[in-house]
Amino acid sequence: MSVKGVLRPGFIQLRVLDMAAALTHYVDRLGLNLVSTGDDGRVYLKGWDEFDRHSVILRQTDTAGMDVMGFKVRTEDDLDQFAERIRAWGLAVDTVAAGEQPGVGRRIGAVLPSGHRIELYATVELSGSHPPIHNPDVWPEEPRGMKATRFDHALLYGPDIDRNLRFFEEALDFALAEKIELPDGVLAIWLTCSNKAHDIAFVKHPEPGKFHHAAFFLESWHDVGHAADLMSRYNISIDIGPTRHGITRGQTIYFFDPSGNRNEVFAGGYIHYPDNPTRVWDENELGKGIFYYEKALNERFLSVVT
Repeated sequence: MSVKGVLRPGFIQLRVLDMAAALTHYVDRLGLNLVSTGDDGRVYLKGWDEFDRHSVILRQTDTAGMDVMGFKVRTEDDLDQFAERIRAWGLAVDTVAAGEQPGVGRRIGAVLPSGHRIELYATVELSGSHPPIHNPDVWPEEPRGMKATRFDHALLYGPDIDRNLRFFEEALDFALAEKIELPDGVLAIWLTCSNKAHDIAFVKHPEPGKFHHAAFFLESWHDVGHAADLMSRYNISIDIGPTRHGITRGQTIYFFDPSGNRNEVFAGGYIHYPDNPTRVWDENELGKGIFYYEKALNERFLSVVT
């Protein structure tokens, strides 16, 4: 676990097919706040309990999926040190100039062995609607829709996740909180840079660069139930849930945005400490690990990616 280098997930940029439909989904239904629209058409959103200017970027194009996931680091010096460590580990590093996203400083980027692009950055503007910090109420304004507090994590599908694991541990100081280990090798890994059960996760998959889901944190199991009511009310396509994971212990619903990108609303999850051992699941209890109540796998959950 790193508390002085990589702090947390910072943003995710998703590709959507219809921006108007996407905004109805992410703003009105999920409950994110609309921050701004760029000259290039990208739209910037944030959860009500986030301090940063934005955490979700939507880009309209003709294929759904994820462009990039960014992580916040503590200082500009940390950013330089991570650039050196990533190069030394064996990945090429590029630089994105400050201002490419409004309010965000320079970023460094690399493509993982699994084919996904990640970026690190140290500087981002404080949101104009950040949570109160002086005599604070519990929220700055009454939350909307599913009441998503923040962008929490992503699950990504691709090859070479064993090398991904080495990279995150050796170059970025993440810890392996949990994994699925089958007789022919590791199937999935849950990685954390914090006290959360996971900040990013990977499942082994033959095609590189695939996106499984972006997760948004809710405050309670009651809020997960409220989200399910809204999904039924507005005919949002549900993958599975409400249910619970054995892995991470999170309470969850999986559902799809209008472009086919999978979302998750997530509550709970255990606290991870840096001296905790890695929790390991095998093929005998795999169903219980993924869906603790059903104890069975959902084929669509395993196979549908963008």
